[in-house]
Amino acid sequence: MIVTSLLSACATVSSERVTGVCPPVVVYSAAFQAKAAEEVQALPEGSTIAEMLSDYAVMREQARVCGIKLE
Repeated sequence: MIVTSLLSACATVSSERVTGVCPPVVVYSAAFQAKAAEEVQALPEGSTIAEMLSDYAVMREQARVCGIKLE
């Protein structure tokens, strides 16, 4: 489940962004995301790194949503 949330957070949507307000969201290639998923799956159960990555996924999604210009 953590891997799924991490990978979905790595995807970005092409949209107009408000500049200077929201942090940029780095776009990762599919190959890079696949390698990261393999590495996360290799971590021991209850890994603190996996928990930190889950938090990072939430922040990426918040930054992505923040940057979408609503009309």
